[in-house]
Amino acid sequence: MSDGGTPAAGGPARGVHPAPAAGDSRAGHGRTTGGGGTTGGGRTAGDRTASGGRPAGRGEPLGGQARTAVTRFGSADPVKALLHRHRELCERAVDPLEIAAGLEAHGVTDRTAARFRHRDVFSLAEELYARVPRGDGTRHGSAAPASGPATPWSAGALLLALLPGALGLLTVAGLTATDGPLRAAVGVAGALGLAVALAGPAPAPGTRAWTGFLLIYALVGDGLLAELPAGGPDGPWPLDAPPLLGLALAAAPAVWCARLFATRARRRLAGSRGLADFAAGTRPLLLGVVALYTAALTGLLALVGTVLGAGPPGGGAVALGVLLFLARLLTVHGYRGAAASGLAAACAVHGLALASVLAARLPGCDLLARPVEAAFSAGGPAAVPALACGGAALALLGHATAVLGRASAHAGTAAT
Repeated sequence: MSDGGTPAAGGPARGVHPAPAAGDSRAGHGRTTGGGGTTGGGRTAGDRTASGGRPAGRGEPLGGQARTAVTRFGSADPVKALLHRHRELCERAVDPLEIAAGLEAHGVTDRTAARFRHRDVFSLAEELYARVPRGDGTRHGSAAPASGPATPWSAGALLLALLPGALGLLTVAGLTATDGPLRAAVGVAGALGLAVALAGPAPAPGTRAWTGFLLIYALVGDGLLAELPAGGPDGPWPLDAPPLLGLALAAAPAVWCARLFATRARRRLAGSRGLADFAAGTRPLLLGVVALYTAALTGLLALVGTVLGAGPPGGGAVALGVLLFLARLLTVHGYRGAAASGLAAACAVHGLALASVLAARLPGCDLLARPVEAAFSAGGPAAVPALACGGAALALLGHATAVLGRASAHAGTAAT
C-alpha cells in the first residue's frame, strides 16, 4: 500500500500501516509511486519486478546469498547489500551481462533474484550495474549489452587458423620424400608440431602431450596394432598419413565453428530473460555447431583420402577430430581441466589396448587380448581409436552441454 493510506486490493483499512516484512526490500525506502518505483533512495529505473506472478520475497525468508547479505547489512535494501558483497564484480563489469554471469557463477539463480523482487538474474544485474558509479562519478541507468559481432578476423588470427594445415602439408611432403627411420622421425616430428598448433590457446598442463600421443597413434597406431596379434612387428610398419593431414586441414573449420558458437551464444545471452531460457537456447546451438564441424571434418578426410589414394576415412579419425574440437571449445571457455581429462582418458584406452595385446604373449594371459581382438575383428584396427576417442568425445559433449549452457561460460567471450 502507498504512504497515502490507500489500501491495495485485499489490504488493510485506510490509515493502518503494517510493519514491513523481514524480506520486503521496500522497508526503509522513500515514498512508493503508483507505478511501483521508489523515490528518495529507492531502486533505480533499471529495477524491474516479475510480471504476472505473485510478489517474491514478501514475508518469506531469504535464501542463499540473499539471506547472508540481509543478515549482515540489514533488510532495508537487500540489493544494496548484494552490491556491497559483489562490488568488485560490478565495478569492473563493462555491461550488465558480465554481472549476470558473475552472479550465476557465485550461485545466484533466477529463484534467488525473485527474492530481491526481480524476475531474473539479468534484471537484477541491470540494477546492480546502474547503481555502481562509473569513471566520471555518474551512474548509468542502463547500458547496451555488448552483443555485437565477434572481433573481425585479423591477419594473425587467420594465420594461426591456417598454420596446422600448412604443417600437415609439410609433414606429408616430408613423408613422401623420405624412407626408413628418417621417415618415421619426420612423421613423429610433424605430429608433435600439430599437437602444439591444435591444442588451442592456453591449454591445461598435459593437453599438448595427450594431443601429441593421439596424433602419433593416428599416424602409426593402426599399422602397429594390425601386426601385434600375429607376433610382429617384424619390420617398419606402415604410416597412415591421410588422417594426420585431414585433421590438420580441419583446424581452420574448427576455429571458425568455435567463433560461430561464441558469437551466437553471446547474442543469445543479450536477448535471454532468465538463465533457464539461455540454457535452453544454447544447447541446441552447441549440438548444431558440433554437427557442422563433424560434417566439415568428414568431408576433408574423404577429400584427402581420395587425393592420396587411401579410400574413405575411418571412424577413428572422425572421432579423434571431434574429440579435439570439443577439447578446444571447452578450453577457450575456461574449462581446461575437463578438456585435458577427456584427452587423457582417450590416451589411456589406446595405451591399454596396446599393452593388453603385448601382455597376451605371456603364458596364461591370452584372455587379456580378447576385447581388442573382438574389436579388431568387428571393425579392423580403426575400431580401437573409434571406441576410445568416440567414448571420450561423448563424455566431453555431455559435459559441454551442461557447462556451456551457463551464462558464466560466455562472460567476455566474443571470439575464440
